[in-house]
Amino acid sequence: MAEVHIIGQIVGASEFPSQGLFCRWGIHFGGAWTLLSGVRGGQTQVDSPEYESFAAWSHPIDLHFATKGIQGWPKLYLEVWHEDSYGRNELYGYGYVDIPTSPGMHDVECHTWRPVGSMWEQVAQEFLGGAPQLRKLDLIFSGSDRYHLKTESMGKVHLHLGIILKNFHRYGLEC
Repeated sequence: MAEVHIIGQIVGASEFPSQGLFCRWGIHFGGAWTLLSGVRGGQTQVDSPEYESFAAWSHPIDLHFATKGIQGWPKLYLEVWHEDSYGRNELYGYGYVDIPTSPGMHDVECHTWRPVGSMWEQVAQEFLGGAPQLRKLDLIFSGSDRYHLKTESMGKVHLHLGIILKNFHRYGLEC
């Protein structure tokens, strides 16, 4: 079978309204794909920089897939969370990126968004914390249903990914 190695890191995040950010991530892939090694998801540490607006995580990603076809190419989905001074966690954004299909090193930016509640929910959010969250995470990368949501743009997550393709030509697969 053809193989894909994804080696890199979630570098950090920028342009979010507050500090104290961490990221939960996961990988989504189709039925023709098998994860040979690596973990399906993880979480970074909380970074609270004092003098800059960039949250640095440098969280490693190391995944190895085997595939029978290119349908269902892997996607990396991200959730950015904010931890306040009381230790409460609030959702700051969802996003996803398609894993690049060409071999080599890639710097990728993931633009994030979050659901917006009613006016009453927004006022409650200001005073009590918390934010609307998705019930089903597959809405993050399925565009058709996501367009029914009322959302707002948040910041960006920066990734540095190395892609290695093996045996694609041997099985008649082209990327």
